[in-house]
Amino acid sequence: MTLKISQFQTLADRLADKTLLRQLNLIDGEWRSAASGELHPVVNPANAARLAHVPASGAQDATAAVEAAHRALPAWSALTAKERAAVLRRWFELILAHREDLGLILASEQGKPLAEAIGEVVYGAGFVEWFAEESKRVYGDVIPPHVRDRRLVVVKQAVGVAAMVTPWNFPSAMITRKAGPALAAGCTVVLKPAEDTPLSALALGELALRAGVPAGVFNIVTTAKPAPVGEVFTTHPAVRKLSFTGSTRVGKLLMSQCAGTVKKVSLELGGNAAFIVFDDADLDAALAGLMAVKFRNTGQTCVSANRIFVQAGVFDRFCSMLSEAVAGMKTGDPLTPGIQQGPLINQAALEKVQVLVGDALARGAKVETGGTVHQLGGLFFRPTVLSGITGDMRMCHEEIFGPVAPLQRFEHEAEVVAQANDTPYGLAGYFYSRDVGRAWRVAEALEVGMVGVNEGGISTELAPFGGVKESGIGREGSKYGIEEYVETKYICFGGIA
Repeated sequence: MTLKISQFQTLADRLADKTLLRQLNLIDGEWRSAASGELHPVVNPANAARLAHVPASGAQDATAAVEAAHRALPAWSALTAKERAAVLRRWFELILAHREDLGLILASEQGKPLAEAIGEVVYGAGFVEWFAEESKRVYGDVIPPHVRDRRLVVVKQAVGVAAMVTPWNFPSAMITRKAGPALAAGCTVVLKPAEDTPLSALALGELALRAGVPAGVFNIVTTAKPAPVGEVFTTHPAVRKLSFTGSTRVGKLLMSQCAGTVKKVSLELGGNAAFIVFDDADLDAALAGLMAVKFRNTGQTCVSANRIFVQAGVFDRFCSMLSEAVAGMKTGDPLTPGIQQGPLINQAALEKVQVLVGDALARGAKVETGGTVHQLGGLFFRPTVLSGITGDMRMCHEEIFGPVAPLQRFEHEAEVVAQANDTPYGLAGYFYSRDVGRAWRVAEALEVGMVGVNEGGISTELAPFGGVKESGIGREGSKYGIEEYVETKYICFGGIA
């Protein structure tokens, strides 16, 4: 059946705090329309209902946001770390206090199940809490001098205005993971959320104002056409840092645009994660780990298991276990309790999944379960397991970004490590084995920024998140994350005797 719009209340009706549903840009502490007056609809991917309209901003609005952030920078960066930490702590507490409403907004505009959406809000709040504390630990150094009458000191200072471009698949956590360390370090922020999911960003902006973030310190510009806004972010001389999460293609473009003013960049780009099940693995644990890392957010994550390698000795058994588990997954309206899979984000995402599955089947793959558009219609695709996958299939080289688990058979450890590394990407990798020696060998051999050994859920604010090769530059989260937003300054004091 097809979901009917009439089955859903309006988003505003469902919210306990209706003022969290903001539909204007946040610039210099004020809620503003786009200079053009144009609007951009926000659509629920589960039922095509229009949730809201936000400004379809352009270069003029982006410039206003950058200039507001630049004006606010001296006062914000001059605060003590403890003073900034107190504001961030209040923001963290407000996010947690409103997690139900924030989760509802997120699930409605993005399509992930409500429980998963609330989980993202809580996870994202953790970054604000972490960096509120970490701001007080941005230490410098005193270097032993080479001349007796000199003192050599190193201090860390805020980079300046930090521009951020965030994706639709984690519209809350990707903001806090960037804005948390930036604000903690003393930077001011200009943010462009994804066109499909701006409401989560605006709700976070509302709570930031309530927490006492000063005018101009945290600015949000929504748009339907990201290129003009992105050009301002990458070329305006007042912007000294760009942080981007998205495709490798767009990341390369933004990086090249930043070269003109030699901005500091952080890029979290595409992935092609391998998930390896060795024949000595705990198969129940491997199954649980794969279900979590493959089907979370309907497979729409950059660290999702994209290529699944299973050793020959356990291939048939694991394929059967996985197929049974996937066939039992519940797909539907993400606001319905118990739903495990929501819709894909838009028509282009659905068509891409269909094309990749069609290509695999044409080249000899076999459908174990799923494989087609869901009977709900719309943007729903059945959770799918494919076997008989070979390296010449497109889904081995392109991110699926959908609920499709493609299984490849392998024989030997060296063979599968070579296959796992045979990609220009290097974000995450996973494997299951109870052999301690193999655990160390394979973890060190995988060419990725993050490895899960007998674990599928590796993301946490406590650890550095990021990739190597064409999966990006820099790290987010952990003590390393705040280093992306500070500059190292050396001061030489002479004439001290």
